[in-house]
Amino acid sequence: MARILVIDDDAQVRGAVRRILERARHTVEDVADGDAGLRAHRERPADLIITDIFMPERDGIETIRELRRESPQVKIIAISGGDRTQTLDLRKDAELLGASRALRKPFELSELLRAVDELLGEPRPRT
Repeated sequence: MARILVIDDDAQVRGAVRRILERARHTVEDVADGDAGLRAHRERPADLIITDIFMPERDGIETIRELRRESPQVKIIAISGGDRTQTLDLRKDAELLGASRALRKPFELSELLRAVDELLGEPRPRT
């Protein structure tokens, strides 16, 4: 299975995504912001990175741009529920800047696992 890095400032989201992915037998590390994510990936490169877009410090868009510069081969899933006003949705921008996929929070368990499996080349049977 794959090594996956989850970057999200919401501890509940990080924990839920971690549990889902560990049940699917992936090795998962999670961190709270883009700076910590970049450091973690530099120290222990991930096969796949899941990053929130809206975070304090270094946001997901900046994180994706930096990851693309440093590790163009890494697969990236951008996740976002939009901004606090629910008027801005940067998921398409994230894809344009290098995210392999973008999911809107809240997402279904099956939607996340399908995106992970497709990016890792491990198709999951439909349930």
